[in-house]
Amino acid sequence: MMLEMLHDGFVRNFITDDRYLFIINGFFTTLKITFFAVLLGIAVGFLIAMIKATHDMTGKLKLPNVICNIYLTIIRGTPTMVQLLILYFIVFASVNNKTVVAILAFGINSGAYVAEIVRSGIMSIDKGQMEAGRSLGFTYIQTMLYVILPQAFKNVLPALGNEMIVLLKETAISGYIAIQDLTKGGDIIRSRTYDPYFPLLTVAAIYLIIVMIMSAGVNRLERRLRNSDH
Repeated sequence: MMLEMLHDGFVRNFITDDRYLFIINGFFTTLKITFFAVLLGIAVGFLIAMIKATHDMTGKLKLPNVICNIYLTIIRGTPTMVQLLILYFIVFASVNNKTVVAILAFGINSGAYVAEIVRSGIMSIDKGQMEAGRSLGFTYIQTMLYVILPQAFKNVLPALGNEMIVLLKETAISGYIAIQDLTKGGDIIRSRTYDPYFPLLTVAAIYLIIVMIMSAGVNRLERRLRNSDH
């Protein structure tokens, strides 16, 4: 009896009318948004971290540092969903590509947190490393790129990996701007079958598997970097 109910529920939720396609298409949409938002967040975060670290260590770049502080205050002080809605309905109201808007929203949001993670990593490196690089004839930028950042990256890798996982889960609100991501796909099935169990538990399981894979990848990279020091 139980097996028949499970079978009927599976067929009704996923097989009938090819409803499984909502999950598959949503899955790839979620991965696309996450991938490009992570790239954007890392680029923005590293740039801001460099500006703030340079200001902290040398006192230069005062105006860019003020701009970065304003950016960090606004992004970290407002909900991600509100930022997404503002970008979609106000800033990029004339843009038809909703996925691009979502990538920009999540990337800009993530950049604020990546910036603080990377900046803390840079500031954790002994000042003697900067002095050693400069004594070898490196410019400030060369020392930062070839001496400071590689060491800082090893220190902040776990936090960066965690931020990527958080970003992946935050993309679940993409449905608020009518993007059919993984969560929205499951909700569409629920609304047509009036059965919340199969679609929503399936969505949760897929997110869990993705997070586990990402965590394993970050841990493996962390071990490899740690072993390279020996």
